[in-house]
Amino acid sequence: MDSLDPAAPPLLVTPAQHPPRIWKFWGTTLWGLFIFVALFVGQILVVAWMVFRQDGPFDLAAAIHVVGAGLTISLSVIMGMPAALGAIWIATRLSRTPFAAYLALHRPSWRHLAIGIVALVVLVASWDLLSRAMGREVAPGFMVDVLKSARADGALWLLIIAFCVAAPISEEFFARGFLYRGWSESFLKVPGAILLSALVWTGLHLQYDWFFFGQVFSIGLLFGWMRYRYHSTWLTVVLHGLNNFAATLQSIWLAGSG
Repeated sequence: MDSLDPAAPPLLVTPAQHPPRIWKFWGTTLWGLFIFVALFVGQILVVAWMVFRQDGPFDLAAAIHVVGAGLTISLSVIMGMPAALGAIWIATRLSRTPFAAYLALHRPSWRHLAIGIVALVVLVASWDLLSRAMGREVAPGFMVDVLKSARADGALWLLIIAFCVAAPISEEFFARGFLYRGWSESFLKVPGAILLSALVWTGLHLQYDWFFFGQVFSIGLLFGWMRYRYHSTWLTVVLHGLNNFAATLQSIWLAGSG
């Protein structure tokens, strides 16, 4: 028998390996909803904890004050990040595609980063000029109020970490990482994926009015194009962080002079 012949060992039959795949339109949409719920739950649990840990009887006015406090917002944004990343990891794990490969977590070049910074500065400066021409504040009142609250609570450093590190990572991994990747490989193609992911990302910023909605949406389009052009979600994370840092410094200055 061949199986007993050392010169002709038996063939080993290995089970077929399932090839990796990318979630398409509906898969990305449904998993995106799951990721959003995880992000929301991670944030709302912190808010609930901060509300119910207050001493004394439950008071609606006091609860609203706690919810809008800089410390509460900082902690909720920070805790939303691991919740969102965990949900994204599950989605990519079930697709059998490595997490970093699925989200295009490639290190951007200095040249690409410089191009992104220049484009972002021009875009934001244009919106600031338009805002001044319309007689509007260049920074949202929400940001100024939150910064004043965080500074009063001694949590300004925590707010900076939340806005400039945690929020860019969770939002970019979600919008330009996961959503863009799947939608760009569906019938939407790249233009539709850039547009739709920017719309979803804008929808995460319900604290702003229509004017700042437009600004956020335009920045989302820029980030989507940068993600497409240079194939790096880390690039948009860095740009997002720099944009938030500049906006935070601007709001700190306005809060101090107000």
